[in-house]
Amino acid sequence: MIVRFGFVAMTMLLQNASPSKTMTFASFTKLADREAAIRKLERIAEENLHNTLRVIRHAVAHDIKMYRFSSKLIPLLTHEALADWSPWPALADGFASIGKFAKEKEMRVSFHPDHFCVFSTPRPEVLEKSKQDMEVHLRMLEAMGLPETAKCNIHVGGAYGDKVKAGARFVEQFNALPERMRNRITLENDDKTFTARETLEAAEAVNVPMVLDIHHHAVNDGGETDANLYGELWPRILRSWQLEPLVHQEHPERVLAGADSVSSGSSGLHTGSGSGGGSGPLHISAIGDVIDPMPPKLHISSPKSEKDPRGHADNVEAGPVLRFLQEVAGSTPRLDCMIEAKRKDAALITLMDDMRQLAAAGERIRIIDGATIEVF
Repeated sequence: MIVRFGFVAMTMLLQNASPSKTMTFASFTKLADREAAIRKLERIAEENLHNTLRVIRHAVAHDIKMYRFSSKLIPLLTHEALADWSPWPALADGFASIGKFAKEKEMRVSFHPDHFCVFSTPRPEVLEKSKQDMEVHLRMLEAMGLPETAKCNIHVGGAYGDKVKAGARFVEQFNALPERMRNRITLENDDKTFTARETLEAAEAVNVPMVLDIHHHAVNDGGETDANLYGELWPRILRSWQLEPLVHQEHPERVLAGADSVSSGSSGLHTGSGSGGGSGPLHISAIGDVIDPMPPKLHISSPKSEKDPRGHADNVEAGPVLRFLQEVAGSTPRLDCMIEAKRKDAALITLMDDMRQLAAAGERIRIIDGATIEVF
């Protein structure tokens, strides 16, 4: 199984490269000339886009092909006092440059809208705000020219005193969203409310992929045994990704290494066998391009401390991550892991150093490049 690692938003290794510079509304209102204030907002956004491009170039230079964009690229965009402001024409070139680079380098990129984007809410005004926030994220992905494989990852939301009703309300309100929006969303289990099983049930109900967060599962497992996680839930999570569009792979040898067999011809499909749901459909076109499903996605992090087990540590402890990867290694040819650690890209590099040591010590892993391993 080929495993790629990625990181979130900020870089610890580049100087002056924040993609999340902002301006408070209080500062905005202090500028007497509203048009000048808006131009300042656009200049900040342009700098954020410029820094985003710097960050993903830096990532690719370190073999990192997974990245989550900051949700704060355009300051104050959803503020009600700026409802008449459209920054898209001024920022078109910046977004296009990011999308062009991401597509050329075959990066897997995404967003994670903030926690107030909740579709389980019983409050109509909160639901409307959630739709507006998701619309902004979609507009950014579309401004980059990215296909629907670039996703927005969210949680189910709050329980509001009755988790069963909240889950049903999520399904109803999610299904009422425009198709263009639904097709961009993945669901992730959270660390307090909706467990992996409950999130998976919601994802299956609305036909979207599920992202498993193994740290969240550790602190909010709902009493699931490891046998249930690996034997039942994980195969279902894999199947949720098999509904996704087929994507081109530049390096077919990496895919084929994890597949049992592949049919030839321009339209033949084959579902590889293997424990935990199989490798999914694979396809070779008439010109030899390999097409296959998006790899399932995992979120990985480590507890900050015993007193704060839900908080994220600076780095990721390699041992628990590797144990999970070895448990599922026979279930899918590829798996992408997003690192949610305080040290961002530096944590990724530290994790890869740890993986090299584990490989040298005889663990069933092989280092492929600076951000990719193979797990046996």
